[in-house]
Amino acid sequence: MRVGLHLGYQNLHGEPDVKTFMQETQFAVEAEAMGFDFVGPVEHHFTDYAACPDPFGVLSYIAAKTTSIELITAAVILPWNNPLRVVEQFLQLDILCGGRLIAGMGRGAARREFRSFGVELADSREMFDEAAAIIMEGIETGIVEADTRWYKIPRTEVRPRPFKSFKDRTVMVSMSPSSVEVAANYGLKTLRFSQGDWRKAIPEINQYRETFESKHGKQAPPFIISDFMLCFEDEKRVTEYCDRYFSVMFETVANHYEFMSDHFKNLPSYSTYAYMGERAEAAGGAHKAYKDYIGGNMIGTPERLIEHHLERASMVGDYEMLCNFSFGGLPYELVYEQAKLFADKVLPHLKG
Repeated sequence: MRVGLHLGYQNLHGEPDVKTFMQETQFAVEAEAMGFDFVGPVEHHFTDYAACPDPFGVLSYIAAKTTSIELITAAVILPWNNPLRVVEQFLQLDILCGGRLIAGMGRGAARREFRSFGVELADSREMFDEAAAIIMEGIETGIVEADTRWYKIPRTEVRPRPFKSFKDRTVMVSMSPSSVEVAANYGLKTLRFSQGDWRKAIPEINQYRETFESKHGKQAPPFIISDFMLCFEDEKRVTEYCDRYFSVMFETVANHYEFMSDHFKNLPSYSTYAYMGERAEAAGGAHKAYKDYIGGNMIGTPERLIEHHLERASMVGDYEMLCNFSFGGLPYELVYEQAKLFADKVLPHLKG
């Protein structure tokens, strides 16, 4: 099993942005020595929630200070970026890191970010599908050309040219039935975020695997699960930090994406988000959604996390894990403490 480190960049510490940003980035550099297989930042803008506007820049810094850990954009949001520029950025970074790059792509879901970029959330499905096809072709051939509804690009040979195939190194965030279908049809590995009871995701997971195999004549690769982590030896500390920091993180995420808003109900391609809001209302509001969120992520002692992984694997099959240890204003001394404990006590079991 491959295990990676997901960089959260949640600046809720009341500290200067530069301090928080550099602490998180240095943490990524140290992930190689801890034994993680890959590391990747998000792309988010304009608020203290996961504030990392340029994953390529962050990964360039990490690439220069590491030698073997793989690097993933987790993910670059295509409706906010020109696909020609994304092709150039993928190719340049792949050369700088010696072919360690995993090209992770997503379409975004936060209305506030789309508004500031002058893009409509309702257009994201079509924009992503067009851009992803353009980018996949471009990073393989070094040639970008498009005449679609959203992108008009004359035939352009990019520099630097690709030096290594991205086959089996492309990933797509897939949090809805439509995204699962696109990922399978395009032959992309999928990345999913823990948002509740994993049994409810099994139909989409099975749909992805069946469609992938039917379309490409081979078994689908293991998908990636991104988890928020709390890992401490003392159960009392786990409970205390969950109540103090995980609750803040959940509120931050819910506010950023407006999970309880009605606007997702009018966007069929965001049906998962609409369902989350409806489920929360039917089951007792945000508190029930919060409890489901806790149950879906990796929270507990090292022994409990290993058990949780085995229980989940029995339901969803093979998967890879992407761990986020930094969230909700959790002080960095605790971030490092729990990550080191996870690396020492849990990681060997997962990789073994």
